[in-house]
Amino acid sequence: MNTKYILTIFSLVIIFGCSSQVKIDNPNIPKLLVNQMPYDVAIKYPENFNNFLHEEKVIGKKTWQVDFSHSNKLLFNKIFQSYFKKVTVIESSEERLYDNFNFTIQPSIDATEFSVPEQSQDETFSVWIRYRVKIFDHNGVEIINWPISAYGKTSTTTFSDDNDLANAAILAMRDAAALIILQLEKTNKLALSAKQT
Repeated sequence: MNTKYILTIFSLVIIFGCSSQVKIDNPNIPKLLVNQMPYDVAIKYPENFNNFLHEEKVIGKKTWQVDFSHSNKLLFNKIFQSYFKKVTVIESSEERLYDNFNFTIQPSIDATEFSVPEQSQDETFSVWIRYRVKIFDHNGVEIINWPISAYGKTSTTTFSDDNDLANAAILAMRDAAALIILQLEKTNKLALSAKQT
């Protein structure tokens, strides 16, 4: 076996041994206890909501990836289907927006960050997610633009580090759900806009 082949195998072992991918299929958001609003809304998701992947390299250690897969879409569907009477997910860019609905919601992801024990110098995994929620009235006028900064933290366990990081991400998503519902219940902009139609 030649030296070049041995070095290639060794390099692959190092690469795969120094990376970790965490996949979140479903954040399992608990049932949201809210008073449903009598509005017909549309949700238009950006493309990366179905395959959002965040990667960070811990200097001198390994690369971590968090694959949110469909979980962001599941999160927002659960929030808005709980809060509004009728929710339509717009799949095609050619479908008409705004005038067919009381409101159109366009969520997005502004940023994500996480830290692992090697970075935080303690036995915790932390995840920060900054979502943005824009809501437009039936004329296409933006009436709401909320940055939603969510946070989740878990301590290391006897299970795998991957599970601990995934749990921190799920806690951050649940935090986002609570914050969005709180904002929806505080605002009067939806009611005021609906009265003008």
